[in-house]
Amino acid sequence: MSFWNLSDNNAVDTSGEFETGGGNIEPIPANTDVLAVCDEAKWDERGDDRYISLRWTVMKPADYKNRKVFQKIRVLDSDPAKADKAKRMLAAIDANAGGKLVAAGEEPTDENLTKCLTNKPMVLKLQVWELETEQGEVKTGNWVSKVAPRAATAATASKPAQESPAAEVVEDDLEGDVPF
Repeated sequence: MSFWNLSDNNAVDTSGEFETGGGNIEPIPANTDVLAVCDEAKWDERGDDRYISLRWTVMKPADYKNRKVFQKIRVLDSDPAKADKAKRMLAAIDANAGGKLVAAGEEPTDENLTKCLTNKPMVLKLQVWELETEQGEVKTGNWVSKVAPRAATAATASKPAQESPAAEVVEDDLEGDVPF
């Protein structure tokens, strides 16, 4: 059987056209708390904009398991108020991950970000952003409005946060397991 034969032993179509099907994935509803783990942390840049880029994988609730949420933390923003807000967010994420970046007292490297922030589950409160493109399409996605320690917030709720029990303790069922 040729590599290019399909499971039914027919040759793959070489017309140059293929559609996977599916469609747009709706964002996770606004004000939803999720248990997530950062699986990528690094410096990134686009044009003159340099920022810390985090990629989160949702672990709970089950309805959103394995969904990805991307976060840009603009700690070097030219607006001091925005840079301060971003540093507070990064410090909170770091505190939930062990506090090693702030303790070091210096600008983190890609290696430090990866070592200190990844594989540490925490609770994220997600919001929804909308952006109208030049073609008139409206794109949507999620952004992180809040981080919290995993044991102090209702992270397993599948409902938006305002409907979640305020002091529910997250059950630690991940001992010894890699969450992704």
